[in-house]
Amino acid sequence: MATSTTSGKSREGTAKAMVADQISQTVQSTSNLLHLMQQSSASQAQLIKLPKNLLAKTSAIKNTGQVLEQMPRVISSLDAHMENGLQSVPHLQTVIQLLANIESCQINSISQAHLSQEEHELVKPSEIP
Repeated sequence: MATSTTSGKSREGTAKAMVADQISQTVQSTSNLLHLMQQSSASQAQLIKLPKNLLAKTSAIKNTGQVLEQMPRVISSLDAHMENGLQSVPHLQTVIQLLANIESCQINSISQAHLSQEEHELVKPSEIP
């Protein structure tokens, strides 16, 4: 179990590092784009509007940040549930086999009861004088 916890924390750290790297690359790309736009006179009008557009998206950006912070824990938790589920497969196969056996016994029992009833009905008319 300690290995599973260590493995989960390792995955969480790796996921955080990947997300942090992607965010860093995105910020750098945005910065480069802004510098290019500042050098272009045609882009000046768009740059003036940019802060207003960013302010309008602030809550979405904050929500995205919160989701990204939680993502490694969610992934780790899902991974643990999947691992537990996979360990339960042999037990499920046993349960399936038991249910199939019970069903087969019930079908046999019903079938025998039906045959017994038919035999009983066939005997009755011959008993009548």
